[in-house]
Amino acid sequence: MTLSKEQIQRIEEVLKSSLQKKFSNYEPETSHMPFHTRLLGKDRLALYSFIHSLNTNFGTSIFEPVGVALAKTNFKTVNSHAIAGNQISNESHKIIQKIIDELTIAKTNPDKQSEIEQIREVCQQGEMSTVNLTRVDLMVESYEGEYYLFDIKTAKPNAGGFREFKRTLLEWVAAFLVKNPIAKINTFIAIPYNPYEPNPYRRWTMRGILDINKELKVAEEFWDFLGGSDTYQNLLDCFERVGIELRDDIDAYFQQFNKH
Repeated sequence: MTLSKEQIQRIEEVLKSSLQKKFSNYEPETSHMPFHTRLLGKDRLALYSFIHSLNTNFGTSIFEPVGVALAKTNFKTVNSHAIAGNQISNESHKIIQKIIDELTIAKTNPDKQSEIEQIREVCQQGEMSTVNLTRVDLMVESYEGEYYLFDIKTAKPNAGGFREFKRTLLEWVAAFLVKNPIAKINTFIAIPYNPYEPNPYRRWTMRGILDINKELKVAEEFWDFLGGSDTYQNLLDCFERVGIELRDDIDAYFQQFNKH
């Protein structure tokens, strides 16, 4: 399955718009680096600074809108930067902490379905606490009424942060079930590409905390889930075409820094 002409056009427009917006708002860092500047040139330093700046918000400026554009064809509802809910029961808080504590000391193995059902049993019990949870980068609902919530991370997330990733995924479940305790819900960490290719992604770093099969989607698994088979490869082609189309504009933009 390949992306339709309409999908490709939509994705490429998202990429162009995101890059053009970034260029129009971008101001290079002002730190004085005389040795670097004389060795490499102002344009290359500006390009390096731009890439670094782009990397820090690639998820929100590129991956989120591209994910929305892909998913709209295959899902009933699609939202980015969404709110899972704003209340969690005290009993749910206790269950979440118990799950994380037991995973931390290896008393149990990750089992997302079991964890969801434990939270479901108490999701409306006890006092409700108002919470300000991490926003959901991408939330989609299938035509069968099943929900999928994604937290899009950098390609090499800090291994030490996995417990907090896990807490975020479980808190989304708890908050979402307050509103709809019988909902079919799934929460995932999404890694947009595999930096270790051609070797497999180092999933072992997450084992013991994340349920690898039910809480993690990497590269093709993520993009093909949203857009159908072969979406990942089609997406790389879209990025390449836009890069070629805008290459002269990009070169001209950074050449201006050598004039000052």
